[in-house]
Amino acid sequence: MKIGSPLAIGATSLVATAAIRRWMATLDCRVEFGDPAVDPVHPDYRGAKIYVFWHENILLPLCLRGHSNISMLLSRHGDADILDRVARMMGFGVVRGSTFNGGSVVLRQLADRAAEGNLTITPDGPRGPRRRLAPGCVFLASTLGIPIVAMGLGYDRPYRFGTWDRFALPRPFTRARGVVSRAIAVPADLDREGIETHRAGIERLLTHLSDDAEAWAMSGQRRPEARIVRPRASRVARRAARLPGPPGVPLDAELHRVGIDAAPDCGHERPAA
Repeated sequence: MKIGSPLAIGATSLVATAAIRRWMATLDCRVEFGDPAVDPVHPDYRGAKIYVFWHENILLPLCLRGHSNISMLLSRHGDADILDRVARMMGFGVVRGSTFNGGSVVLRQLADRAAEGNLTITPDGPRGPRRRLAPGCVFLASTLGIPIVAMGLGYDRPYRFGTWDRFALPRPFTRARGVVSRAIAVPADLDREGIETHRAGIERLLTHLSDDAEAWAMSGQRRPEARIVRPRASRVARRAARLPGPPGVPLDAELHRVGIDAAPDCGHERPAA
């Protein structure tokens, strides 16, 4: 049943925030970074980033990196009202809207936020298709001159909801894993073909990293470069996001690093999950 009244939304959000924090605190969280400095809590972090991950895994970054100068793009649809409140309680800024539909106002808001901090987007949300990357994050990165960081996330045999994204709820006291790319440079003023080429490439990268994170979580194997990650506010992000940061690596270079053929695959369709 849809929750409509502000009082009910507020009460549900308080309960949800407390429950999510307690639930996610039971997890063994480890992350393998292509470049640890993309993490906003890292002392060498510099320059704003756009962090992207699939909608089904939103709980993990929501719990781990609150109060790290990150604004989250959420739909204006009523389904996101509770998530809006929860994200704010967790320490995130929120921008409501779409980079394409009615996007001029939203783009100005995001540009204002990006001048002083990071952005995060679930590029297959809010209604899918699942694990199909919409071009908005690429358009945004090209327009604002901000690199993209792809975050593959996975759990050990999570509960799966019957929603469009097969929303993942990790089992308590199990493993959560992340495989995170380096910052990826997106050229300025891309035309439609350039946006599609980068959209398809980042989709392939994000899918590969997500599959890798899920397999790692299920296997329980040790990775020498992995770091234990816990909920932590950033001491540097508010200041360092305003500083010039590394421009990022070309998309082809990051695809090559993780073992993906860098040839464009714009017409590729994922099989139904």
